[in-house]
Amino acid sequence: MARIAVIDYGMGNLRSVSKAVEHVAPNDQVLVTRDAAVIKESDRVICPGQGAAADCMNALSQQGLVDVIKEVVQTRPFFGICMGLQVLLTRSDENQGVDCVGVLPGQVKRFSAPLLDDSGTRLKVPHMGWNEVSRDAAARGNHPMWHGIENGSRFYFAHSYYCVPDSTDLIAAHTHYGKSIAVALAQDSVFACQFHPEKSSASGLQLLTNFVSWDGKA
Repeated sequence: MARIAVIDYGMGNLRSVSKAVEHVAPNDQVLVTRDAAVIKESDRVICPGQGAAADCMNALSQQGLVDVIKEVVQTRPFFGICMGLQVLLTRSDENQGVDCVGVLPGQVKRFSAPLLDDSGTRLKVPHMGWNEVSRDAAARGNHPMWHGIENGSRFYFAHSYYCVPDSTDLIAAHTHYGKSIAVALAQDSVFACQFHPEKSSASGLQLLTNFVSWDGKA
């Protein structure tokens, strides 16, 4: 039986994430925790998140979890979800600029205002709802986390900021919202996505299924 830690830093869709993981891994132990020792002893770690970057980083820092994240990503499969992706990058433009964990080199940018589609129609910000996720041209589009998920599958989004990695080699998938944006990044034992797999029906559950069996190698 594997132990899967869902990091609780006071901001995140913890119940939905943990219940979805329990559904796909009924024989594993799923722990929602902020205990550094428990996180370090777990076989796999998930970092969900919602809210503003400054609040998330303050919460992680106050609970001593920034260094914990930096440590565990080196040695075991790690899955960042939504804000759990954004805080892994170097810096976010949100809240007048926030230094983040810095596991994945890159920046978090706000959607332009106004944000227009290809026909010139104004798009709403935040980007909220279902959208197609493509990995046909992604450097890591054949990542094991995509096993059994059809290219172009739809996932559920809710975000006003998007990730711009320093290298396109980190991109595992993208979507189109006003322009092409990276919505999944992967590096070594880290996989992180902007969308919410726990709210994304069969494709989201398959992604979580893949995570609980992934060995952390790309």
